[in-house]
Amino acid sequence: MRHQSLHAAIADFFDIDMELKTIAGNPISCLGLASRRVQESACIAQAFEAGVNYFFFYNLGSERFLEALKLLAIAQRENLCIATGSEQRSSTTLREYLDQVRKTLAVDVVDIFFAQYVSPSDNPTEVAAALEEVYEWKAQGYVRYVGVSTHNRAIALDMIQNQRCDVLMHRYNMAHRKAEVDVLPTAVQTGIPVVAFTATRWGTLLRSPADWPHDPSSATDCYRFSLHPSAISVVLTSPANLTELTANLSVLQTASLTSPELVHWRQYGDFVYGNGLDKFETQWL
Repeated sequence: MRHQSLHAAIADFFDIDMELKTIAGNPISCLGLASRRVQESACIAQAFEAGVNYFFFYNLGSERFLEALKLLAIAQRENLCIATGSEQRSSTTLREYLDQVRKTLAVDVVDIFFAQYVSPSDNPTEVAAALEEVYEWKAQGYVRYVGVSTHNRAIALDMIQNQRCDVLMHRYNMAHRKAEVDVLPTAVQTGIPVVAFTATRWGTLLRSPADWPHDPSSATDCYRFSLHPSAISVVLTSPANLTELTANLSVLQTASLTSPELVHWRQYGDFVYGNGLDKFETQWL
């Protein structure tokens, strides 16, 4: 794929390996399927058939997603990247969740385990202890990559500058682009791949503002935009059904954004962002 080739070229330039890989050694798809409670279970198999091999779930609440993922893992475990994580910081609670995940999916190894939603309100000592626990699992062979998920740019920078994680999951979309200033360039320099989430800004980028003179972005436009920075290896999609999934899968076969498209969608992102004072998703600058 064009996107993955660009990543490989950058990795060669910096003499680093930014690529996430499956157990079998295959590159991770640039589009990852994330769970949601209301989601057709057939999305798992269809996504995999189309070339998606990255599957993420926040917790064990998405039962249909997990049942379908278990079936796929039975047949294709070494060709999948299974990612999850927890907002808990207690070593005991984290280990209980890891064991539940392994039992639920009947797998020995979880590919990526994230310390999720690390925020300024977290106790840094507790976060460090949680990451130390996950790194211990990595040494024991239960986890392949240690991840951190955060909305906060300062935390993201600390994590990648000091290489406290193997993978960063960070918000990035047309309206939220400040990560371009520091987080994404630093990720490239340190060789830490980034998984982008909230590409559609919780669906708000798909709805046309009253004063915007053009069509709003489609989901595919949003995913293409989030994949444009070289630092981003995967963008998450969470369709509710096969119809939405089929439309979103088109990003796997779509060329990178052109310069005029980038300018257009940046203008759109600025327009819908507004003053950043009245939206939950804009409180993190």
